[in-house]
Amino acid sequence: MIVKSGPRVMIVEDDPTVRGVVGDYLRAGGYAVSSFSDGSRARAALATDLPDVLIVDRMLPGVSGDDLCRDVRRRSDIPVIMLTALGTVDHRISGLEHGADDYIAKPFSMKELQLRVNAQLRRHSPSSPGAPFTVGAFRIDPGHRRVWRDNNEIALTTREYELLLFCVQHPDKVLTRDDILGEVWGWTFGDASTVTVHVRRLREKIEPEPRYPVYLRTEWGAGYRFTPYGGN
Repeated sequence: MIVKSGPRVMIVEDDPTVRGVVGDYLRAGGYAVSSFSDGSRARAALATDLPDVLIVDRMLPGVSGDDLCRDVRRRSDIPVIMLTALGTVDHRISGLEHGADDYIAKPFSMKELQLRVNAQLRRHSPSSPGAPFTVGAFRIDPGHRRVWRDNNEIALTTREYELLLFCVQHPDKVLTRDDILGEVWGWTFGDASTVTVHVRRLREKIEPEPRYPVYLRTEWGAGYRFTPYGGN
């Protein structure tokens, strides 16, 4: 069922109760919701039309939530929120490494899910992007959400872009994981492994040698320091 109204959200969930409750709650909040019970049908729909936010259960029959997330990430940076009954840190890290922007462990609050969806939409469509600017080796164009390092463009997901932007705006300052969770995710509390995974993904794209980072460095026991010129 699809209701044409506000921002478009796709739900992929094989549990009919969860799928129905989430869909009804979001529709009541003004979202245009499409829902699928299996990954194969969702993959076919995503091939022709992408929603504003994708909510996907990780454990799906056939085409898994991980597979769908990888498919989407090959061609789009739309926000992906992963639902999971696998609550361990390792399982959550694995989901994030497949390209998810956020995750929620079951059981979860409908209000929390809506807040997470709203946060993703705000970050994906900033109202006042600002003018392009350069910091060290990096040039940022907020209006088009584009990034260059040494004149070479870097393709980033929405969350990677937000993480880099936060770092660029605080050069040479130690940023704790709580600082990053609060600013980039909008969380007052959360799993620090979320930051760790996204820092690793970002390093793979901005660092000449990700194993030996010169821009986004770890300050052991404290957090991370962004050095825009790549100095020591």
